[in-house]
Amino acid sequence: MTSAVKHYIRYQLQGRVAYGLLRQDRVHELKGCLFSGAEETGQSCALDEVTLLPPCEPSKILAVGLNYASHVGDRPRPTQPEIFLVPISALLEPEGSIVIPVETKQCEYEGELVVVIGKTAKNVPEDQAYHYIFGVTCGNDVSARDWQKNDLQWWRAKGCDTFAPLGPVIAQGLDYNDLLLTSRLNGAVKQQQRSSDLIFPVHHIVSFISRFMTLNPGDVIYTGTPGSTSAMASGDTVEVEIEGIGILKNSIA
Repeated sequence: MTSAVKHYIRYQLQGRVAYGLLRQDRVHELKGCLFSGAEETGQSCALDEVTLLPPCEPSKILAVGLNYASHVGDRPRPTQPEIFLVPISALLEPEGSIVIPVETKQCEYEGELVVVIGKTAKNVPEDQAYHYIFGVTCGNDVSARDWQKNDLQWWRAKGCDTFAPLGPVIAQGLDYNDLLLTSRLNGAVKQQQRSSDLIFPVHHIVSFISRFMTLNPGDVIYTGTPGSTSAMASGDTVEVEIEGIGILKNSIA
């Protein structure tokens, strides 16, 4: 990884969607594919002029369950990454509102480090996985616990519209193997742990998934949540902060 950290965003300005490179509080517009050598156009604007969108457009969202010992608790520790799929329709932009369906009675936040794939990855050796990682961002794996417990599949427990907040930026150049993650509910710290405590680290996860499923540029992997979680309610605000990346902040509709 490089020593200089770069922050990339995807945004809307005056009805037009673009990628940009964020330097302090200015957005520098990019042209071309973000994952294959995008270049600056020379146009820039203030960050507060744009509407932030999910920072990439994945072909698929994957997530890892039970990947911190503090979250596993008394349950058996997994022997391999436990992967599940989330529909891309669940994506939610930074500052967007999470909508909890009235039918669930226990909907909880899960602050997570999210890996963004930068190159097509298939059968990637673990020691080469870093070549295929574009960067990392913040995610909230919103989970309806009653459905997660009682349904045969997690299609709605994890996949309802707005259940996959993502952003605000993709950070490139960080040591994603040792970053502090903090989740807050209405300003109170609820989760705090370093990514160095992952049971299955980032490179292992990417390698493992690529053995069975081709990863495409822009695909995202939620790597698991630490500690315990609690229910959210209308009017609450959830923040997922990861050092070097920023704060993913969403209200509950």
